[in-house]
Amino acid sequence: MAAYLTQPLKRAALVNRNGLATVDGDRRRTWTEVRDRVALAAGGIAALGIGRGERVALLALNSDRYFELEFALPWAGAAMVPINTRLSPAEVAYVLRDSGAVALIVDASQRECAEQLGDILSGMKAVISLSGEPRAGWVDYEAMLAGAEALPDQMRGGSEMAGIFYTGGSSGRSKGVVLTHDNLSTNALNAVALIGYGRESVYLHAAPMFHLTDGMSTYSLTMAGGTHVFMPRFDARHCLELIQAHSVTHICLVPTMIEMLVNLAETEPFDCSSLRQIQFGAAPMPEATLARAIRLWPDLLFLHGWGMTEISPLGMLMPFEWRDPKTAGHRMRSCGMPVYNEEARIVAPDGSDCPPGEVGELAVRGPMVMNEYWNLPEETAKALRDGWMHTGDAAYVDEEGFFYIVDRIKDMIITGGENVYSLEVENVIGLMEGVKQVAVIGVPDAFWGETVHAVVVPEAGASLDPDAIIGFCKDRIARYKSPRTVEFRDSLPVTGAGKISKKQLREEHVARTAASSVPGESA
Repeated sequence: MAAYLTQPLKRAALVNRNGLATVDGDRRRTWTEVRDRVALAAGGIAALGIGRGERVALLALNSDRYFELEFALPWAGAAMVPINTRLSPAEVAYVLRDSGAVALIVDASQRECAEQLGDILSGMKAVISLSGEPRAGWVDYEAMLAGAEALPDQMRGGSEMAGIFYTGGSSGRSKGVVLTHDNLSTNALNAVALIGYGRESVYLHAAPMFHLTDGMSTYSLTMAGGTHVFMPRFDARHCLELIQAHSVTHICLVPTMIEMLVNLAETEPFDCSSLRQIQFGAAPMPEATLARAIRLWPDLLFLHGWGMTEISPLGMLMPFEWRDPKTAGHRMRSCGMPVYNEEARIVAPDGSDCPPGEVGELAVRGPMVMNEYWNLPEETAKALRDGWMHTGDAAYVDEEGFFYIVDRIKDMIITGGENVYSLEVENVIGLMEGVKQVAVIGVPDAFWGETVHAVVVPEAGASLDPDAIIGFCKDRIARYKSPRTVEFRDSLPVTGAGKISKKQLREEHVARTAASSVPGESA
């Protein structure tokens, strides 16, 4: 029988019916209450004329209402289109047009953006407001539930589309990843088993729910009957306060968020004794940041994983016995082993398998892999070849089956014919005293093709010298891997997922160099 995304909610309401399901500020609801509200929300959605398979866009910050809609939309037979709240109105308009969304769900924080969408909204069946005073003609979410009749589950599932999840595209346009109910249900089962969720688990949604890095826990933790705690957007102090106040046991963060938590927790006391495990991924973890986190929370398990939207998103997780830093040793640098029902291989440019220890492209296959990129058949054919999803990640596997991500292939630097992986250089620079953050990129060079360029954010009050950083690297890695130029900044640009935007750094460097009379000069 096919899987469907409403199953986890029905199970939670059966096995933990009076258990605490959601906490959002002062609002607390049991699993029975959440299930009943989801049925009402689905009834309200159906009453707006939204039919089976039609797409509904979500443009909102984390909340219990957002969570309810991630069940109410499939309950009503619709498909979801989560939208990054950091997109510009023009980018949001592109996603709405490309996906063919027939309705938009928006909260007060995104009202200004929505109001700039003009004719797109006027052609929709409805705009639903989750919070604040709705604009004339918009539907108030709570009023919709109050006037709705509970809808029986429409049982949309299996290979039917669950949603379109937009991710960055190399052409500059976002690519819509089409995921099915089977895809996301496979991911949820893997997460329950391999992350280790149970009824007693309390998960804090600190990263954006529009990204599957966090959003996947909607289904997996619900399947286990645990408790969801919400914060609208990430803030280090608020995050630590919520961990303390609600005895949070699990959280999933990108490395930049972990660094912000460590910076604050090193100077102010917070009770994080309830926290059992930090899941991290989405971007490489600087070894210096991980070392600080381990010193701060020595009894905590650190779960390194790897994934991507195209695989729903879990692909690799560190086995339980290697999550304790005291025993993991060098394996802390690994993203683990393939999840259940997944095959993984490292592919050479000629399509053959790389031997252990040799870097190639990571490719995976299994029931978690996407159907297609929406409206992009050529991109789909490029990514899905002979049943394998070619990920664009440069990686290797060791003799014991542990996988290691070394770079995005597009971020790999080729200088004088030699491959340089930015993560290796970043880890070295990150060990230098006074370095807060670092990003390493390749910049054009007429002779070498590319040269290694480091962008460094110093610690407050630190005095760093470019030559000292270059010399520090040359003492620890090959000379060709060491940066030729160093730039200092107060901060690094980040994407909506919290990753450092190397694309923006490269573009800014090229623009600055073109305008400069002394190209290549160290900042």
